[in-house]
Amino acid sequence: MPHAKDHQRELFARQSRVRGMMLGLALGDTVGGARGRLPAGGPLRAGVSTQLACFTAEGVIRAQVRGHHKGMCYVPGVILHAYCRWAYLQGIEQEKMRRRWAPSYSNAVWPDGWLARVPVLAERRGSAPATVTTLSRIEDGDKRMPAPTPSRGCHALTRSLPVAVAGAGGVAQVGSLAALTHGDPAAQAATVHATVLAHHCLTHPVPACDPSSWPGASAQVVREALHAGLTALPSTGRPVTGDEQDRLVAAFRSAVDEPPDAGRLARLAPDATAPSALLGGLYTAAAFPAPADFRTALEFAAGAPDGDSVACVTGALLGAVHGVEALPVDLVSRHELAWVLDTLARDLVLEFDDSPSGSEYIRGWDPHWWNRYPGW
Repeated sequence: MPHAKDHQRELFARQSRVRGMMLGLALGDTVGGARGRLPAGGPLRAGVSTQLACFTAEGVIRAQVRGHHKGMCYVPGVILHAYCRWAYLQGIEQEKMRRRWAPSYSNAVWPDGWLARVPVLAERRGSAPATVTTLSRIEDGDKRMPAPTPSRGCHALTRSLPVAVAGAGGVAQVGSLAALTHGDPAAQAATVHATVLAHHCLTHPVPACDPSSWPGASAQVVREALHAGLTALPSTGRPVTGDEQDRLVAAFRSAVDEPPDAGRLARLAPDATAPSALLGGLYTAAAFPAPADFRTALEFAAGAPDGDSVACVTGALLGAVHGVEALPVDLVSRHELAWVLDTLARDLVLEFDDSPSGSEYIRGWDPHWWNRYPGW
């Protein structure tokens, strides 16, 4: 049946680009953390942005499952629960977390879901001070959201990029997700704007591939996707201000019109804040748009004052356009969370495409989905 084959082909293409975004994010986080100097052999270690992005992706899936089965869902609350599972694994306020979240009406194990059983996610891989501070404020018996810190740190943005898969609905929520822990408006705005760019990178049309240039979309497609995202920013739920738009457009234009310049990158992204991660990631992705330059782009981004966050955004944007096939196999195969990220990416697409657990009224086709992604 041609229709079925067309759907399968489209599903494969979407999965490739979401997988590229998730694995690109992780490779950027790792290359940035190593300042571009990776060990010659052995596993590549995940960073804290990657750990948190895993729980964001899982939280998005669980929010969808809850919405299908319960008829309503407050997405920020579900994502907060996801970050609390990460905190519990990290040994942060474990008893308080258990009392807040463990179901009192059953003997169910908490933290639940398959992601909580991944050993690497229980290892300390860097600091996320604003996230940890806010999660530590959760009180027993108090179901209100904890007060965020005044931080404008980069983790509000880097952990939120998987929400781009949810499209316009995700963009509408992402400012609230950043505000769970980061109260600074600039951090929230940068997170929204980065998610819009990532969404356009995931969805911008890619012409039929020239076999001589495979894998990956052409360099021109990357720049077209980023330009389309910049153009769309004023119409998002959190419109870009004139100053923000000018800075973003100037960063993009300088990347397109001039050779890559490390000094310019340092001026665009001088610190570990969300606005710096956005500007630096946009500049680097536009400066190195060809699929063959993916590794070079990450190494260049790693030279920023906070190379982790800039390379993280760079990898996510480029991976979202080019797809997973364009990522360096030697790096992906060595990354300790590659299977986890790849599974989450595939499951994100499946959840939005076909709801494997069904709904309140329709039986699902995957009997294990609810246990993997409990939607309570």
